Amino acid sequence: MIESTLRDAFHRPLRDLRVSVTDRCNFRCTYCMPAEIFGENYKFLPKTEVLSFEEITRLTNIIVRLGAVKVRLTGGEPLVREEIETLVAMLRGIDGVDDLTMTTNAYLLPKKAQALKDAGLERITVSLDSLDDAVFRKMNGNRSSVQKVLDGITAAEKAGLQPIKINAVVQRGVNDNTIVDLARWAKDKGYILRFIEYMDVGNINGWRMDDVVPAKEIVERIDAVMPLEATERNYKSEVALRYRYQDGGGEIGLIASVTMPFCGACSRMRLSAEGAIYTCLFASEGTDLRGPMRAGASDNELEQIVRQTWGNRVDRYSEIRSGQTDPARKVEMYHIGG
Repeated sequence: MIESTLRDAFHRPLRDLRVSVTDRCNFRCTYCMPAEIFGENYKFLPKTEVLSFEEITRLTNIIVRLGAVKVRLTGGEPLVREEIETLVAMLRGIDGVDDLTMTTNAYLLPKKAQALKDAGLERITVSLDSLDDAVFRKMNGNRSSVQKVLDGITAAEKAGLQPIKINAVVQRGVNDNTIVDLARWAKDKGYILRFIEYMDVGNINGWRMDDVVPAKEIVERIDAVMPLEATERNYKSEVALRYRYQDGGGEIGLIASVTMPFCGACSRMRLSAEGAIYTCLFASEGTDLRGPMRAGASDNELEQIVRQTWGNRVDRYSEIRSGQTDPARKVEMYHIGG
C-alpha cells in the first residue's frame, strides 16, 4: 500500500473514503433518524440533487488518486438506492481501491447479497444494536425484527461477503443490558463485533453524556464473563480499540470517540449524497463538489478543491468536546454515514 502524500494541517494522511449514496433509510433509529422528526411527510433530497452513479464514481476516482485506498458505501441505508450493485461494479473498476465495503442494516440483503458480491463488493458491516427483539424494535423505530437482520446476515454469508462485522451503538438504560448476549452470539458465530459509544452526532438525537456507556465499562462487563486481552490495532488509523478473547475465540472492537478520542490518527473523508465532502463526522459544513462538477469543472480543478479542503483540515472535535454536546449545528449522521 502506498501512503498518501496528501496531508492535513496536523499531518494526517487521506486514507479512507465514506460515500453516502442516499439520505433515505427504511429504519428510524432513535440515535440517527428518530421517527418523530423523520415522519411520512419528511422531505428528503430530490433525486436531481443526489449524485448519479457516474458522478460518485468520478469523484471517488479523484479522491482515490489523492490517497484513499478504502471505500465504504453508507447512507442513510445504501440498499434502498435502486440498483446499488451497478455502482459497486463501477467503483470496483477504479484502480487503487484496495478495500470496497458497505455498512447496512441488512434488511434488504436477502434480495441483494449475491448481486453485490458478483459486482465486486468484498465484505459488509451490519448494524445490529441488540438481539432482544423488543429492545431492537424500540431502537429502530419498530421498523424491523431481529430475525430480518439475521436473515440478511445469513444471505451475506452464503454470498461470500466476509468477514462480517457487526456494529452496535450502546446507550445506557436502552440496550446496555444486552451487550454480553450480543458478544456471546458474535463470538459463537465468528463475527467481529464492534461496540460504538453513543455519540453526539448532529443535533436531533437528544444526546447526553449520561447516556454514554464508556468503552472501558463495556470491556469490563464482557471480560467478567468471557475473559479478554487487549491487542494491537491492525493499522495506525484504525478507529477501533481491539480486544481478543483469551480462549482464542475471536475479538471485539470498541469505537470510543467520546471517552477515548482518536482524532490524532483520523484519515477519513466523507462524500455526502448531494456531493459535498466533509472532513469530520461532527462537521457543520461541507465543501461542495457537485456544483463545480455540474458546471463543467475538470478533474484537475475538482482535485484542487479536494486538495485544498484536506490540506486546510484542522478537525479534532472529539478531542475538544465538553461534557455536553456542542450547541453549534452539526451535519446529521444519516446525511454522511457513520
